[in-house]
Amino acid sequence: MSPSSEKFPAIAEALESLANGVAPDRLTLRDAVRALLARLATSAPGRSVEVRVPPYGAIQCVDGPRHTRGTPPNLVETDPVTFLQLAAGRVEWDTAVADGRIRASGIRADISALFPIC
Repeated sequence: MSPSSEKFPAIAEALESLANGVAPDRLTLRDAVRALLARLATSAPGRSVEVRVPPYGAIQCVDGPRHTRGTPPNLVETDPVTFLQLAAGRVEWDTAVADGRIRASGIRADISALFPIC
């Protein structure tokens, strides 16, 4: 179990549910996504890429030009389960992009090197 999972039991619980072929409950998934988004923001501080995991959260990360208004030029968006799997190293960035589970646009949007984070 990683330090993130120890500090945030929702991460471990959500990953265990997925490993057992069961969808995590909504509150557990929400808490896990939010904890992992916070970890990503801490590990890649900055404001040049916006990472969205609707409906649970969004962060700005990665050093570079700061985004202030409107749709950001560097955007990554995915669903909660894919984000959790990506964060845990259970799905590869390229695979999830290729099959449409991750939508990434902008020259700084390839943040594959930041994963896994738990």
